[in-house]
Amino acid sequence: MDTQVTYADLKLSRDTGLEISSPPSVPQDVCQGPPWHRFALKLACTGVILLALTVIGLSVTVIFLGQKSPIEKNSVDVQEKRNETTERPSPLTCPMHWRLLQEKCLLFSNNFNTWTDSLADCSRQESSLLLIQDQEELRLIQNLMDDNGVFYGIGLNFTLPEKKWKWINGSSLNSNILQITGDAKENSCAFITQTAIFSEDCTTENKWICQKDLKPIRN
Repeated sequence: MDTQVTYADLKLSRDTGLEISSPPSVPQDVCQGPPWHRFALKLACTGVILLALTVIGLSVTVIFLGQKSPIEKNSVDVQEKRNETTERPSPLTCPMHWRLLQEKCLLFSNNFNTWTDSLADCSRQESSLLLIQDQEELRLIQNLMDDNGVFYGIGLNFTLPEKKWKWINGSSLNSNILQITGDAKENSCAFITQTAIFSEDCTTENKWICQKDLKPIRN
């Protein structure tokens, strides 16, 4: 009887030890998770990958645009220079042998001719006989004259039937600005010297002054 009890106790003790050392079983669903959880995880991973690719693509595009090739840079420089040339006003100059005075080009003739022939000569050179605006311009022109006492024909004559001094552009002389010494009669023309403006017969042969506007330099 005692022997049976002892065996029973020993068996119970062994069985109890095996049960304690065995790990509890874990349900399979706990490791794998529900299906919606796995789908959400895959979707999130896909979104992160797409975002990373987008950022990389934008970075490459910015770097490419920031680094132009030498040909592209040269093309841009040439275009900018063309725009500057177009926008910048061209410098103005007078033809050879003409003198610059303010916004005019003046040509002092070396020959002698009648007033009518002088008018025609200026016209052939795409210019006109001199028109004087005021006393200041007259003074500047007189300073350009080389010879004292030489008469130069200008674009001013006495006209009929108006019986007044008129410029060849049709405007009348303002006697308060310019005074003419001499007769005011038919066939009278105006000539200037280093000191004054004189009235002389239009058939008298004298030198003359042509004028034309400044023109841009042609490149």
